[in-house]
Amino acid sequence: MRIRYDAEVDALSIVFRDTTVTTQELAEGVAGEYDEQGRLVGLEILDAAKRFGDRRTLQQIVLKGVRPCPPRRRPPEPR
Repeated sequence: MRIRYDAEVDALSIVFRDTTVTTQELAEGVAGEYDEQGRLVGLEILDAAKRFGDRRTLQQIVLKGVRPCPPRRRPPEPR
């Protein structure tokens, strides 16, 4: 998952999975991004600071109940 706030355009982007998406407006300034199977894979929120109070709200993001991914195993080196 990737969460990014762009202060220059005041947009918050939350990407659950990188893939090809179709975007659908859910509300004014809020868009959902869906994969080929129609699963939600991302959100984009415009005017984010205005919606959430101010820019300080977006300076720190805390994720609870999220476990780190196990490290990826590298394939064995050819001999």
